[in-house]
Amino acid sequence: MRKYNAPAYKRVIIPILHDCACDGAVTIAKYIVGQGEVILVGLVKAQVGEPLSAAANQARQVRKLMRHYSKQERVRSVSNVQVSTNVVEELTSYVKDNPQSDLLLLEWPCHFEALGVTLEEVMHWTNCDLAIIRGPLPAEPKNLLVPIRGGPYADLAVRISLEIARSTQTNVNTLHILPTTTSMEGTSTFNGLAHVLPQLPEINPIEVHTDYPLEAILSEACKYDLVVIGASAQPVEREHFGLVADHILQESPVAVMVVKAHRTYPAERRDEALGQIAISILVDKWFAENTYRADEFSNLEYLLALKRDQNVTISLALPALNEEETVGKVIQTVKSALMDEVRILDEIVLMDSDSSDRTREIASELGIPVHIHQETLPQYGSRPGKGEALWKSIYVTHGDILVWIDTDIVNIHPRFIYGLLGPLLLNPRLKFVKGFYRRPIKVGDRIQAGGGGRVTELTARPLLNLFYPELSGLIQPLSGEYGGRRSALEQLPFSSGYGVEIGLLIDIVERFGLQAIAQVDLRERIHHNQPLESLSKMSFAIIQTVIRKLERRYGRDMIADVNKTMKLIRYDPGRFFLEIERIAEQERPPMIDLPEYARLVQEASQTVD
Repeated sequence: MRKYNAPAYKRVIIPILHDCACDGAVTIAKYIVGQGEVILVGLVKAQVGEPLSAAANQARQVRKLMRHYSKQERVRSVSNVQVSTNVVEELTSYVKDNPQSDLLLLEWPCHFEALGVTLEEVMHWTNCDLAIIRGPLPAEPKNLLVPIRGGPYADLAVRISLEIARSTQTNVNTLHILPTTTSMEGTSTFNGLAHVLPQLPEINPIEVHTDYPLEAILSEACKYDLVVIGASAQPVEREHFGLVADHILQESPVAVMVVKAHRTYPAERRDEALGQIAISILVDKWFAENTYRADEFSNLEYLLALKRDQNVTISLALPALNEEETVGKVIQTVKSALMDEVRILDEIVLMDSDSSDRTREIASELGIPVHIHQETLPQYGSRPGKGEALWKSIYVTHGDILVWIDTDIVNIHPRFIYGLLGPLLLNPRLKFVKGFYRRPIKVGDRIQAGGGGRVTELTARPLLNLFYPELSGLIQPLSGEYGGRRSALEQLPFSSGYGVEIGLLIDIVERFGLQAIAQVDLRERIHHNQPLESLSKMSFAIIQTVIRKLERRYGRDMIADVNKTMKLIRYDPGRFFLEIERIAEQERPPMIDLPEYARLVQEASQTVD
């Protein structure tokens, strides 16, 4: 299991009391917690007016029960059984004193009778999230129902259901309950989930229009093994579970779990906050499932077997401009490991941007085909910028999978390639893979770890969080190491300059969905860093690219041509002055729209036939 595959909860607390069987609670807790821990807290309620020693027999029975459950994997007991006339205080104190506790899980009615509390009273326990289950629970539930009415805990119900589904291969069905007399459009929670859920393929949405939600849920529930529902569709100040949740807990024909988050928000921003939380379901799940490490794919023979099974070809294109210091080592390292020793790559090409040094000569001497992007597809003219080189590299390469890495990498290693290829070969659903890494920068003669990525953190990631929150889990959206399937890349427009990386990400997620993207930890990358002025120009181009995508989304112009010039501040001794530079981030059409490329594709298909 990858270290990124973290569950929503790492520690689930279950109280163990005398004469209170908790088989269902322990079972469901193990599904929720993944590789985390289920913590058993032993409690014995002593009778008021009797000495505590009178509860010694019950304490032994509780310890025996805890030993029984602790034999199961990932279940651990707190060493001491607490004997008290106020076991509720003991339990809540334990949760408060252990802030790493994520979820308190109770069985109804057993725990409530043993603790002497009501449903309404547990709403005051706000130190961690709360889940209440009522059985009988099947050994492995196969179908889950999650009713959604726009309540404050709907996202938590979905999140927990996805955790159970991941552990048990369960089907998750969401029941969207829409009133017939009023609209849900103003409910940010409901709107947020409505946006997120269609992007989760393991969820099957069901929609019902009714003004009688309780009857609709009970009618639908009989088709499932487990119903997971948020505690209340009422404002959270009202300290009860809500009439619907209360009735479902007591009347459902199948097992039920009612969930409540301990978070609280001011009334004036509750809808806003809960709407924002909804997107985290999608992003967190994507991050856990689609974040890889290059080391997972270091077995090149395994990758070669995957490649042969899928009958695909792979191309590597190397964009370059005056990289004579590093390009030779990059080519030699990659070619030796991934072509000569194990033929993972079918071709390597250099896409040069008219270097004035020996970059092209070095590549040719090493047997690598060289193309100059200014001379490729000359009928369409030539534009400056890395994006132009990447776009034209689609035309000069042939592989079913195409990857790019920059040629200024000082610490080049084959992992920069096989790390990107691994997810694409492992998961045919993926269309696009981005690399990320630690980026130490050289300051004088010293290396400072983690000082790179300034444009990423100050420009790219804030823009994505603001306008494309689905992409907010990308660690380094501007990394120069990435690749994808030709069938997807050829359908995308390419920004000609610095905006190419962020533009491709936005187009991929809008066309194919977030699940088509993966990211890979390539460990560490050492390269030459650019001066601040160059980073400022890069940011300007990236902002233009994002705005262009927004213009298309909303069907209106947002910036005029006059705003595509950047005023650079210059200084001469004794004076400041402005120098105007045009940085108009242009865009190339999808390669598949070019008739020249269409002819190449047709000729290739005829050759295969």
